[in-house]
Amino acid sequence: MRVDLPTPSSALAIGAHPDDIEFECGATLAKWAAAGATVHLLVSTDGSKGTWDVDADTDALIARRQDEQREAARRLGATGEVRFLGQTDGELDMGVDAGLALRDQVVRVIRELRPAVVLGHDPWRRWRLHPDHRAAGWVTLDAVVAARDPHYFKDQSLPHHRPEALLLFECEAPDHVEALAPAHVGAKVDALLAHESQFETTMVIDVDDDGSQAAAFADRVTAEARDHGRMAGVGLGEAFRLMDPAA
Repeated sequence: MRVDLPTPSSALAIGAHPDDIEFECGATLAKWAAAGATVHLLVSTDGSKGTWDVDADTDALIARRQDEQREAARRLGATGEVRFLGQTDGELDMGVDAGLALRDQVVRVIRELRPAVVLGHDPWRRWRLHPDHRAAGWVTLDAVVAARDPHYFKDQSLPHHRPEALLLFECEAPDHVEALAPAHVGAKVDALLAHESQFETTMVIDVDDDGSQAAAFADRVTAEARDHGRMAGVGLGEAFRLMDPAA
């Protein structure tokens, strides 16, 4: 189990939905941001299905979730860009034509932002239920390959770019851990709590919580960080699959 990449000059995290990035690699991004890295976030879908309210105004929810995502990035200390692809939640399409168009979009972002490290979902994880997580993982991998080579998407008129490393989160077989300080995990929790629209659906927090449920949520996040850190013999961590973009 490897521990810690050198702090990258810049990082781009690609998530399926608003809040996925914070759940899976928020503390790592907070650590790198605190050390001077420029951190960018790319959210694939509009988050329009992220509610159990059958009468919800989904247009209002989309706008709210973008605002929450920007605030979450601020709480992580991210100084880079927060971008949204705006794909319909639950319908991230990897069919031939739609998948190629989606890849084109992500390649453009990689070539424009030129991150040293890209982070994304592990699409090989067994029994993954949510289609957007699978699709976001595949498009991240496909886009890293296309962005690095000059003859893919030549009509973009952008210089090709090869990241130095690719980290996959939610991974089936982690082989790398980023060691964390309590402050990094605290920043992750704060960033997640910016996603107030998701309190009921993903965090088990009532909107009228007196603080006890939010504290219990923070304890769960910290416990997971301890579990990940234990894999590499460090106190707190986030676990990934480390891949070579040149492979």
